Amino acid sequence: MEAAGTLERGLAVLRALAAEPGRPARATDLVRATGLARSTVDRVLGTLAHLGYVRLDGRDVRLAPRLMEVGEAYLGGSGLRDALAPVAERLAEELDESVSLAVRDGDGVRFVVQVTRRRTMSVTFRVGDLLPADRCAAGLALLDPSAPYALDDQLIEPGLIAVAAPVREPGRRVACAVSVVSHTSRHTATGLRDHCMPAVRKAVAEMEAALTGHHPTDSAAQPPAPSAASGPAPREPAVVVGDAARSAKRELGMGFLQSLARGLAVLVALGSARGGLTLADCARATGLPRATVRRAVQTLQNLGYAAADGGRCTLLPRVLELGYAHLSGLTFGEIVLPHLTDLVARVRESASVAMLSGDDVVYVARVQTVGIMSVDITVGTRLPAYATSMGRVLLAGQPEERLASIVPRRLSPHTVTSRAELTAAVRRAAADGYALVDQELEEGVRSIAVPVRDRAGRTVAAVNVATHAGRDGAADLVHRVLPALRESAARMEADLAYTACAVAQRG
Repeated sequence: MEAAGTLERGLAVLRALAAEPGRPARATDLVRATGLARSTVDRVLGTLAHLGYVRLDGRDVRLAPRLMEVGEAYLGGSGLRDALAPVAERLAEELDESVSLAVRDGDGVRFVVQVTRRRTMSVTFRVGDLLPADRCAAGLALLDPSAPYALDDQLIEPGLIAVAAPVREPGRRVACAVSVVSHTSRHTATGLRDHCMPAVRKAVAEMEAALTGHHPTDSAAQPPAPSAASGPAPREPAVVVGDAARSAKRELGMGFLQSLARGLAVLVALGSARGGLTLADCARATGLPRATVRRAVQTLQNLGYAAADGGRCTLLPRVLELGYAHLSGLTFGEIVLPHLTDLVARVRESASVAMLSGDDVVYVARVQTVGIMSVDITVGTRLPAYATSMGRVLLAGQPEERLASIVPRRLSPHTVTSRAELTAAVRRAAADGYALVDQELEEGVRSIAVPVRDRAGRTVAAVNVATHAGRDGAADLVHRVLPALRESAARMEADLAYTACAVAQRG
């Protein structure tokens, strides 16, 4: 019972953090919000920080991107997103309107897919957001699935209109509702219905056919192989969860709540296969005793995060309330910024993250040190890729023929202007895993960069440290800065792995 109580208290802290995710919380705030003792809150936060679910910055506590694996467990285990999102995307493209998929969650509906059309006035709902069922088209469709459609004529917000229809899974049980959302500046409510319903009916038929193909069978006990479209890869093979928790307990002592870590591991494991897992399957998947798994599952059921379905336990959409909507809305720059800040604190030099845009690099995050001499660059700055360390790292991840279109020009006495030399420098960056550019962009500026890769191993960004040539020689950067740079890039990659699916959903 103590183990079950520990999991319940840990989830209470996560809910409190997710209630106001846009601002940092402090332990005293969480004590007030949960009613727990300060010592309990401190131990919960220490455990969640060790798991990577929260980030501690002095006295401030923030949700961390890795917590998204909890929401991903539901989204992956339900199978709805993977089966239906492609159809929703085609519907949004055909109608040129935003399309959502929502499921019942108590008295509300929670979004599991959002395909948003970008306009001056666009829908800002996110995956994981909860709306009252009787105030939106998706909810009305789920409350009365016998009706062919439901209409929302500015029920949730003035100007917002929507039409929705139920989608049934095999056995004719309603799985979700698909809704098309627009604005009164483009349609009336009835006009939207007339415009959309033929395409919606066709999409519903496609979705129901897709669900027939994805209906869980006895083979669901085996977790599906991860794919680029199925969300973040699962944790380490669950057989090591028990050993990892014991090791953390030895390392952190009383500050680590092993039962909380085990309970969260059970939650994540339940989403590793469509249709959920039996207790025996979950025990094998996590490496935990069956009695431990049973206690965790019972706690999750009592809190509304899981349900028994035959002999299996499945996750429920309420899992998404644990910060998923906020974390899925983070921008690339917001995700990498904390790691960039840590890097600057370690090396005491300015650092940046950039992405490739045409033949330029565009700065998406930057942390600058305070000093008499500093490199004056801001977010949004564009620089020629060929003359920067980040640019060469990014070009190293591109097809080699890409270099043929670049015409380097002299920016300083040290700039490489020969295509042959530039090609050799990019090849060297690819082979070494880093690039060092010595005063080619501007005299006195020396920088070193490494790639930031996505889950598929593709280079999507670069992170660098720039310094004045009078402070550090090239060898100093390699020996002093490069190891810290690589560690920071690895941490960025770990966080981006959990947010990649959400970024893809946002388009």
